[in-house]
Amino acid sequence: MVSDGTAVLGLGDIGPAAALPVMEGKACLFSEFAGLDAVPIVLSTTDVDEIVDTVVAIAPSFGGINLEDISAPRCFEIEERLRERLPIPVMHDDQHGTAIVVLAALRNAARVTGRAMADLRVVVSGAGAAGVACTKILLEAGVGELVVADSRGLLHAGRGDLTASKQWLVENTNPSGHAGTMADALVGADVYLGLSGGSVPESSIAAMAEDAIVFSLANPIPEVDPAMAARHAAVVATGRSDLPNQINNVLAFPGVFRGAIDAGATSITEEMKLAAAVALADVVGEDLRPEYIVPSPLDRRVATAVAEAVAACAREQHVTV
Repeated sequence: MVSDGTAVLGLGDIGPAAALPVMEGKACLFSEFAGLDAVPIVLSTTDVDEIVDTVVAIAPSFGGINLEDISAPRCFEIEERLRERLPIPVMHDDQHGTAIVVLAALRNAARVTGRAMADLRVVVSGAGAAGVACTKILLEAGVGELVVADSRGLLHAGRGDLTASKQWLVENTNPSGHAGTMADALVGADVYLGLSGGSVPESSIAAMAEDAIVFSLANPIPEVDPAMAARHAAVVATGRSDLPNQINNVLAFPGVFRGAIDAGATSITEEMKLAAAVALADVVGEDLRPEYIVPSPLDRRVATAVAEAVAACAREQHVTV
């Protein structure tokens, strides 16, 4: 597990030494839920070349690399270059762990509200690591329309000074070319997916479609007040453990790495992530209801179900040694 401490959940850029306890905690989660020994490694550099070269140099000691708490847009290049250079699974958990759990939750939220994924219009608030990864996996899963907003408003072809990742979003989302603010895009939208922090007014949530779905995932303070959201939305999810429908990465990353390692996978593919999301959603089963669209992070069935689905997909794709 590798971090430079630049994007620690709820704390931001606190540096490698302060990030170490968080990494140690996640190592415990790997052990507890997947039976994997994870070694937390924090690096006192934010240079992309140095991080990549360091991880490549130590990689022979490990069966997989889980990247953690590395800020965007550097995290995209770091992961891509490591995937190209290493013959073992590499995954940035803040991107893909979040995306897998969001997709699983949205599949079940769509079922609860009687919608098909292809019929959903989704507004994503945030174009950082999680925002980009969630948008990509939702596109892969067949969501009908996605619009992404950053701190300056909606991403569209008329915007300048875009990073490579935001340019990709412009080219692959917002087919109608909506400009303006996130509030404009929320009018009539089926889903709000908050991955950015800040605050969304009640008027914007009230303007969404009937039986709206609100995923407000900033920690420790959600972008949308959960009690307020419940007045207007049929399904509400947050990142908090004291509320129903917690979107927590621990539902994904232990099982994903367990399955990849069990199968001898050389990488973690998009298909393996989709398989993980389906397996996670299916754990809920017939107990599905608006207050229960994802399992509890303490549900012992989760890591096994995800691991088995990921391993089977890896073997089917022949991405194994």
